[in-house]
Amino acid sequence: MKKIAVFGKPGSGKSTLSKALVSATGIQLHQLDSMLYKKSGELVDRKLFDDAHESVLASDNWIIDGFGPIASFNQRLEAADTLVYIDLPYLTSYWFVTKRLLKGFVVKPEGWPDGCSVLKGTLESYKVLKLCPRFWNDDFMCRLEALSTDKSLYIIRSVSELNNFVRRNTK
Repeated sequence: MKKIAVFGKPGSGKSTLSKALVSATGIQLHQLDSMLYKKSGELVDRKLFDDAHESVLASDNWIIDGFGPIASFNQRLEAADTLVYIDLPYLTSYWFVTKRLLKGFVVKPEGWPDGCSVLKGTLESYKVLKLCPRFWNDDFMCRLEALSTDKSLYIIRSVSELNNFVRRNTK
């Protein structure tokens, strides 16, 4: 594992898993939300994001967590040697987004860009979750399986699998 893409629905545990992988591998983590948003919560200029993203992809090793613009997501899928798709049940993701909101009143959530509103981000996460079945579907799974012929693919479908993955890959 040198180039690791971690992705999935909002509230799936991407940031938590990515930080555990950083601890185990020493590979630098690049959280897409921090690359996409300014401290004010506004989106960065798309050209600046694309340049920064391409620079990360060109480096020798990286962990990138998140989805981001579809073109950059597709580039990551191609460039990564390891794909980690966290596909928790929707109710679990909704619960984790809600839990992140409640905790966010006390402490900034993991992977959350500095200065971004937790409430605004949570509402956006709910909107995205509602749209997710249009993207995270059987066609996407077929695409992932086709990509996995020359890379490692991990699909995590439950909280216990998520915890086991972290334990197995962080020793």
